[in-house]
Amino acid sequence: MLIKRWFGSLVNRAVALVVGVIIVSALLVTIAGFLLSRSELEQQARNQVETIATLIAGELDDKLALRLETLNHVAQSLTMSRHVLDVRARLLIRRQTALQHLFDAVYLIDENGRVVAEYPEDYKQAGLDVSEREYFRQVSSTLTPVISEPYISNYQDKPAIMVAAPIFDHRRRFIGVIGGAIALDGNNFLDQFINVRIGTTGYLGVSTRSGFVIVNQRDEEAMAPVRVANPVLRDAMEGFEGTVETRNGAGEQTIMSVQQLTQVPWFVSAAWPAREALAPITRTVDAFVWILLLVILLIAPLALWRFRRLMAPLKTLGGQIRERHLGMRSDPVDVSGGQEIRKVAEIFNTVMDERDEVLVSLAEREAFFRSLTHSAPIGIVQTDVLGRIEFANPAFEAIVGRPAEELTHTYLANRVLKVDRPSAIAGWKQAIRNQSIFRGRLRLEPPAPEQVIWGDVMTAAIQTPEKALGTITVVRDISHELEVEEALRAEQQRAETILGVLQEGVLMVDVEGVIRYANDAACRLLGTEGECVLRNFFQLVTIETEEREITHQEFLSGDDLDSVYVTLRNSLGVSFPIDLTMLHIRQGREDERLVFVLRDDSDRRRQQERLSWEATHDSLTQLLNRRAFNASLVRCLGEADRQEVRSVLMLIDLDYFKPVNDEGGHLLGDDLLKRLAELFKESVRQSDTVARLGGDEFGIILPACGMARAEALAERIRADVEALRIEHDGRLFGVTTSIGLTELTPEDSGPREVMARADEGSYIAKSRGRNRVVVVPSPPAG
Repeated sequence: MLIKRWFGSLVNRAVALVVGVIIVSALLVTIAGFLLSRSELEQQARNQVETIATLIAGELDDKLALRLETLNHVAQSLTMSRHVLDVRARLLIRRQTALQHLFDAVYLIDENGRVVAEYPEDYKQAGLDVSEREYFRQVSSTLTPVISEPYISNYQDKPAIMVAAPIFDHRRRFIGVIGGAIALDGNNFLDQFINVRIGTTGYLGVSTRSGFVIVNQRDEEAMAPVRVANPVLRDAMEGFEGTVETRNGAGEQTIMSVQQLTQVPWFVSAAWPAREALAPITRTVDAFVWILLLVILLIAPLALWRFRRLMAPLKTLGGQIRERHLGMRSDPVDVSGGQEIRKVAEIFNTVMDERDEVLVSLAEREAFFRSLTHSAPIGIVQTDVLGRIEFANPAFEAIVGRPAEELTHTYLANRVLKVDRPSAIAGWKQAIRNQSIFRGRLRLEPPAPEQVIWGDVMTAAIQTPEKALGTITVVRDISHELEVEEALRAEQQRAETILGVLQEGVLMVDVEGVIRYANDAACRLLGTEGECVLRNFFQLVTIETEEREITHQEFLSGDDLDSVYVTLRNSLGVSFPIDLTMLHIRQGREDERLVFVLRDDSDRRRQQERLSWEATHDSLTQLLNRRAFNASLVRCLGEADRQEVRSVLMLIDLDYFKPVNDEGGHLLGDDLLKRLAELFKESVRQSDTVARLGGDEFGIILPACGMARAEALAERIRADVEALRIEHDGRLFGVTTSIGLTELTPEDSGPREVMARADEGSYIAKSRGRNRVVVVPSPPAG
């Protein structure tokens, strides 16, 4: 509470603002400097750590390369027989002065892995069997120099590595190994590495990729497992090389660099805790904070004193404004002080003058409003913010049947019927809250109980930018209009009911093709699921005559259509034959409508197709009849002069069919005819024509077949018919065929001539004993 009161003063706020600006500015400068300095210092630390790791790795590589090269050179100089090597082994070892300076111990090992000589001899390793050591197995198997993995030596169990090279005799046969041992805790190899430091808390380490620590400045331990919990060391064992930020075992942020050795599968790790590497920045920030506190202690009192002097005239101005507001002062306010305070005084005087003018203007406008609404034909009501009526014109009094004296200071909501009152109150509140207009149809309290008054109500808020002053409501009596609407709605419902039960599809579209009305039958034809109103009619269907498609524009600009036979294809791809009628309503106007009546003509067309099929087909065998066969023969004769291969006419006359009918009955005869019809159809091509010409006579037209193929086909049909038998009452019934063949030529005058030749062939076949094929040649040309 005390802090709130202190900040209630503008002077205190100004002082707090100055101090805040100083603090924010100082913080921004500090943060920017800190980030820039930290980035630069961090990069320097990374470079330093990486340089040290690179130098150590390079130096270790050089030392190992020197020792490996020297030892290999000595091994090459020891070329001799196996016997001489055994005899002179101790003498040879003592002479290797160079190796004695490079290694902590030098060994000669025979081909079986036994140490035959050593230097110095204090280690007492002569006679030791090292054949199981990894370095011996590698050298003896690969016959190349190797540097071993770290191992625990037999001498005092100290960690060491072995550099070994093979020795050969004059015939290049392997006779032994010369090896140099390097103690990892000695001064011969890692002495310079141990003395290198990174700051005061940084440390170095050398490890193998196989997971063993060779040396570690931090823990001073060798042959210990690598901490695989450190992701950088874990990646280094996989071959990673580089400089990254990580955390050490204590969870401390650390800059770590890893460099791989080339001579052996080892790596050097250099680590420097970020706390020490970035310590100069922390000291700089601490000094800056103390300087900032000192500056604030000096500036804050000075700013407080200065702001109090500058704000003194404002207090005087406040007193004068209060006197003017209470009517104790009629003169304009006038104070000295800064330019801003004088400007406030001028603005206050201007506002007071304008307020007086506005009050006068409001009084005039109120008088004008009341005179205007008094003669308005619709009800007008003004309320305060609580909804109490302050003014109601005579038209509203007439609607509700109450005088103005009875309505004034009552709630406008009470004039609404109780059933509609909650929704009306909610709408008015929302209009005031959202600064919008409420519109609705409400039932008003009638003067007589049996009367119903419907009002079209529109309410808007009267408000200034600062607050709401009330509402203005316009009420129009629509009771008679609703009665007319109800009558029209009933008529429309009756019309829709009648259209709904019609089998014809009836729909109305606008000039854009949007469906404004459609009955259920129309929606089914359009292929829509559910309601099809408001969908585009011309996008749902295509309407085609026998010649072409009728477009949207042709319907719109053309004349009315009456009973036009078309094909309607809907959005599902289903086609309907339609008897179409189309009428224009208000043609040429903006609200033009097109009315379509769609009568499904499928049943009539199916009946027509059935009659047409029956006129051209045999009802028993489903084959073409003689009339259709003659029409097809005429067409084939018309194409005879254009065919390279002649067409052939085949007439088939059944033999012994009458006994089948007499002895087996007509049903058996009919069954036999059906089976023969199927046999004929299966024997010929799709382009061939098969027909039943009479009781037991059939005809086949073979277009562009040629006589040779036709004769072969006729023989096959004859054989198939002869093989066909039907069992009835324990007996087998069948027939044979007498077949006549003749070619169709351009010289033939008509179908009668061709039929006569083929018929002659079947008679000849019968006269020759039936069940045979006879070819009747066509007459010579000319």
